Amino acid sequence: MPDPSDIGTEESSVDRSAVRIARIADTAITLDECTAAVEDAAAGAVVTFAGVVRDHDEGRGVDALSYSAHPAAEEAIRASAERIVAAHPEVLVAIVHRTGDLVVGDLALACAVSSAHRGAAFAACSELVDDVKATVPIWKEQRFDDGSTEWVAALG
Repeated sequence: MPDPSDIGTEESSVDRSAVRIARIADTAITLDECTAAVEDAAAGAVVTFAGVVRDHDEGRGVDALSYSAHPAAEEAIRASAERIVAAHPEVLVAIVHRTGDLVVGDLALACAVSSAHRGAAFAACSELVDDVKATVPIWKEQRFDDGSTEWVAALG
């Protein structure tokens, strides 16, 4: 995890306007919001990712999750998006991570990346999801169908 004092200190050459959305939300999120944010006449490709709450984890039935975020999570998700734009200057990026109580089927992470060409959009979208999972301080409490709970880092 990055040092919180380093969050948001990327080089000033990053086109911050290419990060259309980078936020943490405590209400329902949609892929449509992210897709609309990266619309551009020059974009020949829009790649999306939907992280959905599934009904199992490592062989155990999951009923629900609750996500909690560190106060620096919003800055960290923006820094993550800016790293992707720095590595892929041809893309536009939108990403939202949900916090709070979610049930199976709810959207926990939504992102969209647009580019003139599909290769750049696919690469940047994949790297964005991996970077957010590796660097944004969010934790989840899983509620299993046997009544037990477990806290785990949403990172990784």
